[in-house]
Amino acid sequence: MNPVDVYKAIWDGAMGSERRIWQTIRDTMVLLCIAIGLAPAFKMKFWNIGAEGQILIGGACSAAVMIYAGDKMSPVVLLIVMFVASALGGMIWGMIPAVFKAYWNTNETLFTLMLNYVAMQVVTYCIVFWENPKGSNTVGIINQTTQAGWLPELFGQKYGWNVLIVLILTVGMFIYLKYCKQGYEIAVVGESENTAKYAGIHVKKVIIRTMAISGAICGIAGFVIVSGASHTISTATAGGRGFTAIIVAWLSKFNTFIMVAVSFGIVFMNQGAVQIATQYGLNENASDVILGIILFFLIGAEFFINYRVKRAKK
Repeated sequence: MNPVDVYKAIWDGAMGSERRIWQTIRDTMVLLCIAIGLAPAFKMKFWNIGAEGQILIGGACSAAVMIYAGDKMSPVVLLIVMFVASALGGMIWGMIPAVFKAYWNTNETLFTLMLNYVAMQVVTYCIVFWENPKGSNTVGIINQTTQAGWLPELFGQKYGWNVLIVLILTVGMFIYLKYCKQGYEIAVVGESENTAKYAGIHVKKVIIRTMAISGAICGIAGFVIVSGASHTISTATAGGRGFTAIIVAWLSKFNTFIMVAVSFGIVFMNQGAVQIATQYGLNENASDVILGIILFFLIGAEFFINYRVKRAKK
């Protein structure tokens, strides 16, 4: 196997045509949106492993509005209601573990992880009522004829609104974490809760507020997926991106502008890995293995950047 051909296949998989370029941009925006949502929680050292569930709940809220109100509202109002409903759904799902952590010091890692599975069951329950056609156990493309609740083209590009929404969130979160008082409180609570209490910061309030923001943005990611990309809802809507986004946020040191590059890099390599698997007739899981190897070495490099191995003198 010629290495040059492999690199060419990676490029072709991600950037080989206009359609592939926009698919790469679309997936980058979704991954970036989720990473932005995780940033404040992780900076506060609240280990929010529940992005998958928050995405699913946000997506389910969007789908519900599309199904039940698609023909009852004007397109603009419908999209606004979907956006708000998704944000609220993700916010509530994020606040549940935050309240338990703030008042009863529960383990947020396990709590948020378990809520992912609860969210999957909620979506499965909704599919029973929304399945189309009946008996298919899938929702199918929602409002395929009228396209009610679908994000329209922007500047002639199908995913233009996806890009605009996520870039606004990127700038907004950067300003929030770096220049706002609440961003400073998040950093202080993350460093030491005792120091935060000594400084007069209401730690419980900060925990709940931060997870409300984190969950809301992950819910908005569900809106972007359902309204701006897939136009359907299933238990696979999040597609594991809630976990990949953790790596994006961590490697970026919670700097949302750096997250743009990291998200693009991971999506680029993932699309390229899929192309390699297809082009060379590899196993269907080969692309996941290739991406996993890449991420493994990225994380390994991060370890050696932060820590220096020293040989002890005898």
